Amino acid sequence: MPPTLIRSMSVLPAVREEVELHTADGLTLVGELALPAERPPRATLVTLHPLPTHGGFMDSHVLRKAAWRLPALADLAVLRFNTRGTASPRGRSQGEFDGGRAEGHDVAAALDLVTARGLPHVWLVGWSFGTELALMHGRDPRVEGAVLLSPPLRRAGDDDLDAWAAFGRPLVALVPEHDDYLQPPEARRRFARVAQAEVIGVDGAKHLWVGETSVRRVLDEIVAHVAPQVPVPLPTTWDGELGSATSEEGTA
Repeated sequence: MPPTLIRSMSVLPAVREEVELHTADGLTLVGELALPAERPPRATLVTLHPLPTHGGFMDSHVLRKAAWRLPALADLAVLRFNTRGTASPRGRSQGEFDGGRAEGHDVAAALDLVTARGLPHVWLVGWSFGTELALMHGRDPRVEGAVLLSPPLRRAGDDDLDAWAAFGRPLVALVPEHDDYLQPPEARRRFARVAQAEVIGVDGAKHLWVGETSVRRVLDEIVAHVAPQVPVPLPTTWDGELGSATSEEGTA
């Protein structure tokens, strides 16, 4: 049987488990952990979703496609979860949106979960609002680095960038050419205060990374930095069992 093209709604094999995260301030958050089906993970992604007040949640499409593809294509573990007060088909996390402040407890709870599972080489992958959570609350010794998708640098400011510079861990910012909030020239100026930061401008891309070309670029860049031993670009076909989701949800 010939290989099958990996399409927008393709779901590759993985061990997928619904999980609960427990915060230090007493909330239960809902999520999913996806692990490689046949091998131990070589690294771990803790994903942080876009702004929930503007449609962001754990199923936002880039993060969902990372969980659908990267366990099989790159042997990565992928944790997705709804921050406090956020709902998705998986369920609603307890609490209320706090503009990025109390969400620091949510980031810590996610790191507690992957630590308790013994998962290796933890990287944060934040998208839009999720990049603010990574910068403000991700400076934890359990974190090896962070990949920022469409960072707006609104809630997170120069003090957070300076603190990340002192933290010393890698920081990779993927900045769309046509982003609504922060475009590559300004991003390079803002991130220049972080010596170890790498700003990658992505020609033709927009804030929401809509379309397979944009999604594949994002996933390739994540893998190239988190698991450099895996060849990129990642395969666009799959030779084996391939599932398919039933609806396209969570663009934001």
